[in-house]
Amino acid sequence: MALTDEQLSRYSRHITLKEIGVRGQKKLLAAKVLIIGAGGLGAPAAMYLAAAGVGTIGIADCDKVELSNLQRQIIHTTNDVGKTKVRSAAETINALNPDVQVIPYETHINSKNIADIIRDYDFVIDGTDNFPAKFLINDACVMGRKPFCHAGILRFEGQLMTYVPDKGPCYRCIFGAPPPKDAVPSCREAGVIGAMAGIIGSMQALEAVKYITEQGELLTGSMLIFDGLKMEWRKVRLPKRVAACPVCGDDPSITELFDEEQQTCSLI
Repeated sequence: MALTDEQLSRYSRHITLKEIGVRGQKKLLAAKVLIIGAGGLGAPAAMYLAAAGVGTIGIADCDKVELSNLQRQIIHTTNDVGKTKVRSAAETINALNPDVQVIPYETHINSKNIADIIRDYDFVIDGTDNFPAKFLINDACVMGRKPFCHAGILRFEGQLMTYVPDKGPCYRCIFGAPPPKDAVPSCREAGVIGAMAGIIGSMQALEAVKYITEQGELLTGSMLIFDGLKMEWRKVRLPKRVAACPVCGDDPSITELFDEEQQTCSLI
């Protein structure tokens, strides 16, 4: 399928890149990316993926837009307060790029529905802010053999890593299990600088674009950590393989999806 004159103009800066070109742009237009969480991380990720021309973007979130979200969740505006986040996000994306089909999931993601939701997507972005949700996304992607990008932010710090089947460790390889309840403060309790969501969420979008176009090096086998106060990046090399991992190891003990504990819809 040839690109239209409008698409050639819209994506001209991509097409100029030798790593992308027309061929890469067609891959983006044919790709499907699921974003779980239309909050601080999911907002910039969704906007940059939409601007890049990712043809289908799924957005899963069961919350409504609140005034306190607007300090970092840039896909929403003041006029969106009270709307569902998936509706608000879809409206923003549709206004930004009509090439993109948005599939909204106004639902609580849990062990009963996540496998069916991720099934048709090429890449998954974790934009959640609670550990049970992050472990569930990891386990579902490992079992469904779906690549995904994990990220987390708090205060002035952020981190991200990417899982690709057979290419590196999963999230559970590194962290094992969720910490005890209330052991780690939430963004609501500890705060987060809004720009940190933009930095890390945009990098999640970049990981998705690189995966789709098969360019560059992904954060498989590495955790990238950013300290915004010191403006320091640290890339931590992770083990290539964790044989004892309970979900992707030699003898997995986790063979069915389950909810670690009752989750909320609260997203960064």
